[in-house]
Amino acid sequence: MARALAVFGMYIVHIGPALSATDGVGSWVRYLADGHSSVLFATLAGFSLMLIAGRREPRTGLAGRQAKARIAIRAVVLLVLGTVLAMEYGGVIILAFYGVYFLLALPLVRLRAGTLAVIAGGLALVAPQLAFVLQSVLSESVQQTVNAYDPLKALSDVGVLDLLLTGFYPAITWMPIVVAGMALARLDLAAAAVQWRLAVLGAALTVAAYGMSLLLAGKDALRSMAEDGKSSVGSAPESSGSGSFEGHGAASDLLSAGPHSGTTFDIIGSVGVAILVIVCATVLMDRLPLLRRLSKPVIAVGTMSLTAYVGHFVAQSVLGVAAGESSQESWVPVLMFMLGATVFAAVWSRFFRRGPLESLLNAATGPAKYVR
Repeated sequence: MARALAVFGMYIVHIGPALSATDGVGSWVRYLADGHSSVLFATLAGFSLMLIAGRREPRTGLAGRQAKARIAIRAVVLLVLGTVLAMEYGGVIILAFYGVYFLLALPLVRLRAGTLAVIAGGLALVAPQLAFVLQSVLSESVQQTVNAYDPLKALSDVGVLDLLLTGFYPAITWMPIVVAGMALARLDLAAAAVQWRLAVLGAALTVAAYGMSLLLAGKDALRSMAEDGKSSVGSAPESSGSGSFEGHGAASDLLSAGPHSGTTFDIIGSVGVAILVIVCATVLMDRLPLLRRLSKPVIAVGTMSLTAYVGHFVAQSVLGVAAGESSQESWVPVLMFMLGATVFAAVWSRFFRRGPLESLLNAATGPAKYVR
């Protein structure tokens, strides 16, 4: 359910009306979707890694090695698929970044929840400032020299530097989010006590991060890029993206917490929101059986989020649906995409265990069983 909400949030950002064209409840929905849906995706990506590596108890020995091989294969497949899609749709495609996250997370898959939480917190506190310093040190000429020898940059305009530091979802500022999701997966989310603690933690992180940012940076601290009349897709060509402070230039920007700002406050606040969504979804699905049954078509979307993600880009191209344009004012296109994804997922799930791309990805990891 949480993953389905992330899919729909992503649809809102990519296809829905610009924030400047909304008001009332629509503005809140549009603002919450911008940035938060992608962070929820990344948190759940970390959670999914641990489903492969061992949910509550890490797999060890042969099983552990094979689990790491499956994760590595998935990472390579996502890197390749993301690069191919980026050739057509640009740096907004997150899949290649996911491939990098998975590879960087491999050494952490056997750690306990507490250790992972400490690592996530430490990275959230340090990584944005480090990113700012590194981008200040790396001159344009240095970046051009590195990019000149980067085959990924030549193929899709999303190279190693983009994946690690200057891209739309750079690993340096997104790894804290992934590691936080890994920590969540180690917990017993079915236990009421854990649910209450996580709900309090999520609320505390959200209020503390956004509140502190407002105090330090003023009323515009939570400003979204969408307030310029563009979604994240629309702004991708003009900006190096989330976590990149190029184009801002001032250290004071590190105090902001707007969606896709990539600051410490943005990371902590967005992870807090993601935790709340995951806990609320867990509680509702566990304690309201009727709601769970009624939500099965929506849950089906969450079981095939990779198909839903790639499919909506392909569908936009085929149908000629404008994405992220400031002139977009109607909610109809995005609502139709949501309905289409729900109907497709509900029908497909009646006949197949996995979504189309999920099945291919699972098949690609088959060679991992030969690891000894």
